[in-house]
Amino acid sequence: MITDQHMTTESGLPSPWLLVDRANRLVQMIATPSLVQLVLRLALAVPFWRSGMLKWGGFLKLNDTAVTLFSDEFMLHLPGGPYHFPVPTVMAFLSGCGEIMFPILLVLGLGTRFAGLGLLFMTVIVELTVPDGWPIHLTWAAMALGIMAYGPGNISLDHLICRVRSQAG
Repeated sequence: MITDQHMTTESGLPSPWLLVDRANRLVQMIATPSLVQLVLRLALAVPFWRSGMLKWGGFLKLNDTAVTLFSDEFMLHLPGGPYHFPVPTVMAFLSGCGEIMFPILLVLGLGTRFAGLGLLFMTVIVELTVPDGWPIHLTWAAMALGIMAYGPGNISLDHLICRVRSQAG
């Protein structure tokens, strides 16, 4: 850290380096790691949750649109393809389940790294289905990888569980 007494100009004003240091400390106070990790979790959860909610017509009952999309519209863009999804009803069900469960886990901060891995896998499948969407898919992948690498942060059930376990043991 730069000290105030050594970093003034001849006119008595703070040097630019001191101002930069103060601004840097202010930014660090605002963007604490736990807050950043919470925002990452929420930001990744929202688009998947919204998509998942559109697939359901009731408890564990897919709506007709979801099945039709996986049967007729969605295609996997692989070499030599595109190809239809295998067992489209099962794929629609798994997709709908993942798009609801993984975001819930992310918001709670429970099993966070595994939920991030699940959404990273789903992002890869979405990219293979909608290759032109790569700018947003790249953003989702970056968020999922950040969550997997740095964990849920202090504002999470994972952190609370770890604290309780360490105090009990």
